[in-house]
Amino acid sequence: MENLLAVFVSIFLAELGDKTQLATIAFASKYGWKTAFLGAILGLATVNLIGALIGDKIGDVLPIEVIHKGAGVLFIVFGILMLLGKM
Repeated sequence: MENLLAVFVSIFLAELGDKTQLATIAFASKYGWKTAFLGAILGLATVNLIGALIGDKIGDVLPIEVIHKGAGVLFIVFGILMLLGKM
């Protein structure tokens, strides 16, 4: 249960105020909160399922330290690309 709470809090804080939430706000203003809420849940659940399945398989092959470093490098690369206006 403690691990579930850690994942929930991490994802909640990461998603709070990001582009996905802003898009949900825009959709809610156009289609209503119920449609936007259900669509956002289904979209995020699907993306997170894909990530969880891939992460589970990668975890069978690579040590967690390599996964953490790889994720860190990807965040840095994406950040630099965003700063340069490439994303």
